[in-house]
Amino acid sequence: MKPPPFDYSRPETLDDALATLHEVGDEGKVLAGGQSLIPLLAFRMARPGHLIDINRIQGLDGIHLNGSGTLTIGALATHRSIELHRDIGPRCPAIGEAVSQIGHVAIRNRGTVGGSIAHADPAAEWPALALLFDADLRVRSHAGERTLPARDMFVSYMTTALATDELLVEMQFRLPRPEAGTAFVEVSRRHGDFAMAGAGAVIDIQDGLVTDARIAVMSAGLTAVRAGEAEQMLVGQEATEQLTTNAAQNIDSVIDPLDDVHGPADYKRHLAKVVTRRALQTAAARARGESA
Repeated sequence: MKPPPFDYSRPETLDDALATLHEVGDEGKVLAGGQSLIPLLAFRMARPGHLIDINRIQGLDGIHLNGSGTLTIGALATHRSIELHRDIGPRCPAIGEAVSQIGHVAIRNRGTVGGSIAHADPAAEWPALALLFDADLRVRSHAGERTLPARDMFVSYMTTALATDELLVEMQFRLPRPEAGTAFVEVSRRHGDFAMAGAGAVIDIQDGLVTDARIAVMSAGLTAVRAGEAEQMLVGQEATEQLTTNAAQNIDSVIDPLDDVHGPADYKRHLAKVVTRRALQTAAARARGESA
């Protein structure tokens, strides 16, 4: 199919882009990497009256990992640039594992981190990573700037807290201590397909006990979610195989998978628990300095 007709602009500066967003209102749609938007246009599942291409704007593709563990990523940074970054994967394996499972290399070359988060597909990796690492999302509009915690970003299916004239410009991820273990596990029918279930985990162990536990689950409801109750089960305990298994079984309260062509809800609920258990056990092994 062909996309519906739309007006097109390609601003050179962020201020110009924000002015256009404000002017066109609900009719506007931002084009970054286009790996999600272009298929929606082709199938006429999206019908914007005005497309705003932000690829010429300088300074939105930066990547910076500082010594305190804050990873700052510009909205136009590509998945591939994160995947190939020499420091991010070794510092935080969960990010490298998640990004390597996004589509194929051609998609990762064009798709952007900010575009994925703003698109808010519950089967996408970056929304789950934003929740897992308590990201702060820097948002700009013609009226000013605000910082939106990732936990407040994802409202419903492909729906975010962004106003129609706001643009996500930068994300700051809070990584755990270097000694902590992280992991990201997902299951799909074929490599490159959207995940049928996925989970990211953080386990930090000091003096034999878990001091920090984080779990984010994707593709198991209308949005990616954090599993707070399961996290609380782990803190203050020894990260045994039985405990991590029990914690993974305790994500029921935050997931609500739907029946679809990929399988019934009960099956996807089972898969969500399986990948959560695997992610927790891998993260725990890494925190103990074991190979995983």
